[in-house]
Amino acid sequence: MTLAARDVHHGYGDDPVFDGTSLSVSPGEVVAIIGPSGVGKSTLLRLLALFDRPDGGTVEYDGEDVWNASERRRLAYRRRIGMVFQETSLFDASVRRNAEYGLRVRKSWPDRLRDELRGFLGRTNGTVDAVEALETVGLAEKVDQDAASLSGGEAQRVAFARALAYDPEVLLLDEPTSDLDPRNTAVLEDAVLQAKNSGIGVAIATHDMHQAERVADRVAVLLGTGIIEIGETETVFDDPADDRTRKFIDGELVY
Repeated sequence: MTLAARDVHHGYGDDPVFDGTSLSVSPGEVVAIIGPSGVGKSTLLRLLALFDRPDGGTVEYDGEDVWNASERRRLAYRRRIGMVFQETSLFDASVRRNAEYGLRVRKSWPDRLRDELRGFLGRTNGTVDAVEALETVGLAEKVDQDAASLSGGEAQRVAFARALAYDPEVLLLDEPTSDLDPRNTAVLEDAVLQAKNSGIGVAIATHDMHQAERVADRVAVLLGTGIIEIGETETVFDDPADDRTRKFIDGELVY
């Protein structure tokens, strides 16, 4: 199921953020969004996550204009999307309870009842167990630990596991490793690749060029009021089509 922004226009007051930009995320691929701070990377992810409605253009899930769909159908689409924010917020509860939170609030009642019935009958349901999600980020041994006792990097890994636990079709990651040490960064990057290999589409906004090179299949360069270039990672970094991309990658100030 492909999630896509098509010719999106969006702004705040008289300040345009996007003036007709497009981006798609397909199953089993990682798309990195790079660009200077304040250019709109987080805003683009919020539009894709269906948190905000664009001023113009469309956001489509598998070809359907989500904002022209019924509210009930739009909620069903939103439940297929997981998002991890740059700032982690965990509840005063165990690591397990935090990882299970998405399962409790994002799944519909019919889905929950169906999963309970399948579990009672001993059938698998395709949903990633919270403990399994914690194993993916290397925290299975801390399931019963108080989340307040975790380091910042471990807390971010729990946030990733929480998004992964309800088996989303798309993961949107907003600078998920910006404040993390190399070990926690490596664990989360490995988890991103595991998600990709399981068929999940991933879009990651990052200021880390090396991270984009390590995990992304495609890279979108966001400058000015839109994406100026998108392509395979190696091509964008080694032979960009737009001179502004080259300047940005080389560390020059480009707007």
